[in-house]
Amino acid sequence: MFYEQIDERPPWYLRWLLPIPLGTEGEKTAVGDEARCLYEGGYLIKRVTRVEPEELYEFEVCEQDLHFGGGMVLSGGSYVLTARGDGATEVELTTRYRHGRRPGWLFAPIEGAVCHAFHRHILRAMRRVAEKH
Repeated sequence: MFYEQIDERPPWYLRWLLPIPLGTEGEKTAVGDEARCLYEGGYLIKRVTRVEPEELYEFEVCEQDLHFGGGMVLSGGSYVLTARGDGATEVELTTRYRHGRRPGWLFAPIEGAVCHAFHRHILRAMRRVAEKH
């Protein structure tokens, strides 16, 4: 599940800090598929680069016409799934990006906090969808 696919609005702090997602166009299930992720004020194109069913989903951002505060540039991400012994699945979400603001030592902790909030929002949405099924 991409951020742009979540049906509910992001929390206010993500709307304040990040572009507001509008949805996706295109396929995103097989290696080579590309999805255009739409936002208020721009878009990203994500290309699926690696899929290992029930274990790994990886993508790269191959085009970005979207401006984040300070000129941050997204480069990709991944979802790693690990089956646990109790029947649950652990999901590890990674986002790759290049810093936009300098000095990095000052802004890196802020960017990290925003990224963690972003990941929590996505993972909560994934949990809600999984629990419905």
